[in-house]
Amino acid sequence: MAEQVETQNGIEVGNQVNGRVKHLGMYGALVDIGTGQDALLHISQLADDEKRSFEDVVHKGDEITAYILKTRKDGHVALTMEKPPEVPWQTIKAGNMYTGSVIRIENFGVFVDFGAERPGMVHVSEMADGYVKSPNDVVAIGQEVEVRVINKKGGRSKQIDLSMKSEPEQIEVFDEPEEELPTSMAQAFRRAMEEQDDDAPVAPSKKQEKRNRNAAQDDIVARTLRNASS
Repeated sequence: MAEQVETQNGIEVGNQVNGRVKHLGMYGALVDIGTGQDALLHISQLADDEKRSFEDVVHKGDEITAYILKTRKDGHVALTMEKPPEVPWQTIKAGNMYTGSVIRIENFGVFVDFGAERPGMVHVSEMADGYVKSPNDVVAIGQEVEVRVINKKGGRSKQIDLSMKSEPEQIEVFDEPEEELPTSMAQAFRRAMEEQDDDAPVAPSKKQEKRNRNAAQDDIVARTLRNASS
């Protein structure tokens, strides 16, 4: 019997839940987590990347432990068997405050690990209320700092811009649109489950110089984020 939850609103991203596998298919599984509506565990969210099919990990009727990956207002829930980061991406909002550790220092700013899947970046202009000549004048590697989210960019880059100022400038948010996975795929998946047998197998100018500097800076940011997420 799946663990019951008090209300659908009690399901939050990152929460650990227990559930019972009801159906298996080539794209994943439907799991009863006690909300009255089956949750979707997509095959891409298996805990072990080396596993190629759900048969290697779970079976129909199994009791499993998973984590809430995404939720939607219509009640659909997407699960993952990978333990999410301490600060899930979906919960990061402009204006949020976090405590993090400085993990890298560059001439243009510093990278701070605050428990998200990727570190955030504090530009040198956002490191103090006054003028900062060099980031090394303000922080050191390993130092804990208080940061505020001022910009969140979605898509593949998933870049988080932070500020250490007491009064940050205007906040902007560029986030990726909501995916349709928990809704359209869950509905299609459910229809597929109904149609198949339960025992079926699972299948050089100043402007140019500035552009060059910006490009080099962007390259460093991208490489740092890739290394941090690998």
